Amino acid sequence: MCKKNVKNTVILLLSLLLCSSVSAKVNNYVGAYATVGEWSLVPSGSKYAGSLGFAGGLGAVYELQAGPNYSPTQFLFDVGVGAWGGMTSYLQGSNQLAKLENQRDLQNEPFTYVYELQNRRDSYNNIAVQVPLLVGMQHNRFYFLVGAKLNASMWTQTKSTATLNTYGLYTAYGEMRNMPEYQFFANEKLKGGVKTNFNLDIDLSFEIGGRIGVLTNAVGYDVPKRKIEYRLAAFVDYGLFDLHNQGTRDAIELPSLYDTNPSSANYVYNSRSMVDNIVMNDIMSTTDFAKAVNNLTVGLKFTVLFQLPEEGKCVLCRDAYGSSVRRARRGGVQYEE
Repeated sequence: MCKKNVKNTVILLLSLLLCSSVSAKVNNYVGAYATVGEWSLVPSGSKYAGSLGFAGGLGAVYELQAGPNYSPTQFLFDVGVGAWGGMTSYLQGSNQLAKLENQRDLQNEPFTYVYELQNRRDSYNNIAVQVPLLVGMQHNRFYFLVGAKLNASMWTQTKSTATLNTYGLYTAYGEMRNMPEYQFFANEKLKGGVKTNFNLDIDLSFEIGGRIGVLTNAVGYDVPKRKIEYRLAAFVDYGLFDLHNQGTRDAIELPSLYDTNPSSANYVYNSRSMVDNIVMNDIMSTTDFAKAVNNLTVGLKFTVLFQLPEEGKCVLCRDAYGSSVRRARRGGVQYEE
């Protein structure tokens, strides 16, 4: 009999301890988010400045909120998956010159064949899968999240464009331009591009913002609680790893010899071989572009969260407490075997 009473006492104490320890309330949410912002590729150890562009994304998220009952302060844990895409460009406005010296023209005159490249632009379109893993705090309207985002590039398209002028530089005559028979052309449009993929990256992420809509600080069983949360925040994502694969080519590949020579067996009047045989390579794939290229995105994020149904009440705690109260009113606590 004594052993049974001890057993019942232990069960009651454990039940009361369990009930008292469940003072921290846990809410579960699922939802969606949308982002928009400025996207840059930042080269380090390079003569080039960072690119400029835009990016946006959509995703789904699960969020756990935990904190004391009726407290305005909550711990946040977020995990999700989304799709992210954007376009960014390196702009090179100044003229770039390349020269083929010691050439001979149609009259066997010595000259230098000059390539003049203007307004070069190297653009990158990228689509990636993004997996955020974030933790943070929420207090009344204010909240913040910090953590990491895994970025796995699924598709990347490079595009290089420029305007090309070619002319002859003579010692006696100076510059000779707009002479197609000599392959001196003006305002030729150059294009190049390939499909590739950026390296796997992990972004360090920081997000800070506020909850939107009507909030109440009142507490009580009959006070209506919001089942949908709306948030608006600013965020910064910075890549920790090198995105690009350094190449071995030049930014532009030019013919090595002026071939408009009437005495040549391959001579064609009004030939365009000096411009049609040019190859443009995107700037990030060229030799010695940068030691590393890091991702940087700064923008706004909108999130909507839907609260999942709450867990049922602790039946064991309620029954144990109610049973003990009823017995106490009859004079002393009694235990059933």
